Amino acid sequence: MPQMLTGTVRGLARRVDWYIVALFGAIGIAALVPAEGTAAETVSWLTKLAIGLLFFLYGARLSPQAALDGVRHWRLHLPVLALTFAVFPLLGLAARLLPDGLLGAELTAGVLFLAVLPSTVQSSIALTSLARGNVAAALCSASFSTVLGVVLTPVLAVALIGGGADGGIPIGLGQLGDIAVQLLLPFLAGQAVRRWISGWLGRHRKVIGLCDRGSILLVVYAAFSRGMTTGIWQRVSPGRLILLGVLVAVLLGVALLLADRSARALRLPREDRVTAVFCGATKSLASGLPMASVLFPADEVAMAVLPLMLYHTLQLVVCAALARRLSRSAPPAPTSAPPPAPAASTPVPPPTPPRTGRR
Repeated sequence: MPQMLTGTVRGLARRVDWYIVALFGAIGIAALVPAEGTAAETVSWLTKLAIGLLFFLYGARLSPQAALDGVRHWRLHLPVLALTFAVFPLLGLAARLLPDGLLGAELTAGVLFLAVLPSTVQSSIALTSLARGNVAAALCSASFSTVLGVVLTPVLAVALIGGGADGGIPIGLGQLGDIAVQLLLPFLAGQAVRRWISGWLGRHRKVIGLCDRGSILLVVYAAFSRGMTTGIWQRVSPGRLILLGVLVAVLLGVALLLADRSARALRLPREDRVTAVFCGATKSLASGLPMASVLFPADEVAMAVLPLMLYHTLQLVVCAALARRLSRSAPPAPTSAPPPAPAASTPVPPPTPPRTGRR
């Protein structure tokens, strides 16, 4: 009995995404011990350094060749990019059709920001691999989306969210300069030195992964720490939080459906359809949190990223279940036919000696 209980606990522990637990743990720490005064200024500077380092590492690890390869397979990547940067923003704009005060202008701005984010690289590849899709195409598509997102996401956010005249979160053209300094320049610097450090990064993936995730946890703590000092939970009632959860669930469901239908309309093979679904419907938390910290005022970052964090958690749960289902329904991999058995050799009779007659 104790062995069965231990095995059950270990099985549950393997199913838990501890990174999601850490993200919400950072929110809990911010709620209990928010940074104030000098500590808040120190956390702000550390966050800016972490964001710069994060995008430098993105640039150093992202292969330009992988992004360029995405252009060649346009029948797959065109619907993915159209869904990510065109259809998704239109779906986000639909949140403005809700009655005034139901969701609130600040959370509506957060939904719009979620809608203009690029696809996630790591999750797209992992989910595509689990569902037995085209992993190489997933790498190309997600990489291409990330490169475009460094430029398109801030521009679309400024265009769609605007200056906050309706009571929302004010962002404007001035933030584009901050994006260039804090995100684009480190990203380009990483690309410039990639040929010299990519090997070292590849040999130390665990350390780089800890650096990535640690930087994002610091961004989450800084955002919600500032949010606690400005009364974020007084502005987000339980009813509004439930409505936000329903809204992002509907958004994810519609995105998955549209990605699948568009891939089928283009008559893509099954492996490419799997890639289109997971690259087209997922959104990048790793890109979104640093961008939000640069784009939005510090007091409003927590409200802006709340829809993204809910969506990211939901996409991991739903897409992991979908990937396992697709894996079970995938056709079996072709097995090579066994080599033909060698033909039985017919023994050759020995030559008959010539008969010699008498003279």
